[in-house]
Amino acid sequence: MDVALFFTPISEEIYSSTYSPSSFFKNIKIYGEKVPDYKNAHIAILGVGEERGTSDNHGSKRGPDEIRKKLYHLKRGHGAYRIVDLGNLKPGIDLDETYLRISEVCRVLLENNVLPVILGGTHDLDFGQYRGYEDMEKLISLLNIDAFLDLEEGKEFMASRQHIQQLLLYEPNYLLSYTHLAHQTYLIDPYSISVLEKLYFEAYRVGHLRSNITEMEPAIRTADMLSFDITAIKSADAPGNSQAQPFGLTGEEACQLCWYAGLNEKLSSAGFYEYNPDLDDTHKKTASVIATMIWYFIEGFYHRKKEPDFTNNDFLKYVASMPVEPETITFYKSKFTEKWWMEVPHPKASVKYARQSIVPCSFADYQLATNGEVPERYINTLAKL
Repeated sequence: MDVALFFTPISEEIYSSTYSPSSFFKNIKIYGEKVPDYKNAHIAILGVGEERGTSDNHGSKRGPDEIRKKLYHLKRGHGAYRIVDLGNLKPGIDLDETYLRISEVCRVLLENNVLPVILGGTHDLDFGQYRGYEDMEKLISLLNIDAFLDLEEGKEFMASRQHIQQLLLYEPNYLLSYTHLAHQTYLIDPYSISVLEKLYFEAYRVGHLRSNITEMEPAIRTADMLSFDITAIKSADAPGNSQAQPFGLTGEEACQLCWYAGLNEKLSSAGFYEYNPDLDDTHKKTASVIATMIWYFIEGFYHRKKEPDFTNNDFLKYVASMPVEPETITFYKSKFTEKWWMEVPHPKASVKYARQSIVPCSFADYQLATNGEVPERYINTLAKL
């Protein structure tokens, strides 16, 4: 399939600006006069100007180009920078067709080992992003960063408030785990949290995240797919959203989370949603924050290491004896990055579960085990498997 048929070129108004030789723009290939070769790229940026999934954030369809205006002027980072910008996806006749087009484009890019970075548009577009994994014959893990859970039910709610519910119920089911970061408790129905807990999914409120943001790194390291709703960022840093909240992540914290996501060797797609230029300030502050988040994500990507081989001398192995089942828990620590992993044996290991037998964890998990406590991350992983 030629994915170029789904796209319109980037507006000449954007790429005809004056850029320095060291700018982001001058070091990538864009769809201006012709479609760039995406099959040999590492990362492909695509805009999706779709807003039919919302009732209160109209204007978000203009988000992708405003983000580009800020991103293109940033400086080139480290790495090979084999990055293409495919332009903006043509919306479908209806919302379902737009989801289908996103899934088809993501599927083709993933098959060519190209990481799609989606510029939304409304948050329900991550349903198309998720469906891009459908034919990959493996279970995936989803990381969602949002002030809300978007698990609403009922015809009175638009797709942008129901998309996670839709995603969790989608058949065929190939979702292994779901992690939610930065929700705000006073905006959430307690029943929704209990639903996630019963499914052994993880949800970390913004206060918990802020108290020790480095503890979020293992949760991020498990993800195959990142979906970031800028509603998670406080309105002082990101006013360009109809549901902007006075409390939430700072722009700096959002960039740190994106850096962790970029470093994650198994993460293969990312989407940034719900930016509305009509509600932004005169300097387009929100677009600047999102552009910087994407820059840090890409910077993290180009600092990735190879998939860890726990049998070589780059890792230290620790075995904690337990007073209860299991008798022991095995941990691995990288000598270079000081990241931790934990072994969770599966009695009926298969190809689908192979990478889940050793899962990312933190030093705090190891400390719990040495004190005779089974880490919650171990229990949840075992339950999911």
